[in-house]
Amino acid sequence: MSEFSWVLRGRCYKLGHNVPHPGGVIPGHFITARETDPAVLIPHLFEQTDPGFSKRCRPGDLVVTGRNFGMGQKATGYIAMQALGLGLLCESMSVQAYRAAISEGLRTLPRCPGILDLCETGDELEMDFHSGRFSNITRGLSHDFEPTPAALRDLIAQGGTAGWLANWARTSPQSKAREA
Repeated sequence: MSEFSWVLRGRCYKLGHNVPHPGGVIPGHFITARETDPAVLIPHLFEQTDPGFSKRCRPGDLVVTGRNFGMGQKATGYIAMQALGLGLLCESMSVQAYRAAISEGLRTLPRCPGILDLCETGDELEMDFHSGRFSNITRGLSHDFEPTPAALRDLIAQGGTAGWLANWARTSPQSKAREA
């Protein structure tokens, strides 16, 4: 995705409850190796949970999960998800998992109670992360969830922590003073 958008529209990839980060999102050895290259990580995204996922997904697709998504060591899988232009909707996820996803600039809603009842894999979905408006185009359903908090929007829109810091370094009064 070349330009940032708060609205994603694409296919649903529905996963269940208790999907761990190591093994469920990305194989554990990539986490312990601290791999951060999206090109290396992408082919292995969800390979143990949904074989062939990385070959089928496209920018705008939404991963929909149940409770307790992403438990365990994290960040590596979110790098791949963000690089692919995906979004993540969870019934629940830990604060640590949410923080890791936001840090990578991944559009994520961590509290979408009942989301698993609103869609199936393959359904065409649209999610407005700014307003919290969820639509299942295939089934003609819509629902409002808690949107992305205003305090996190700038961080996510700039691609996460690294993007936000790079922008701050370019635009901060200190960097402008060095240029003068």
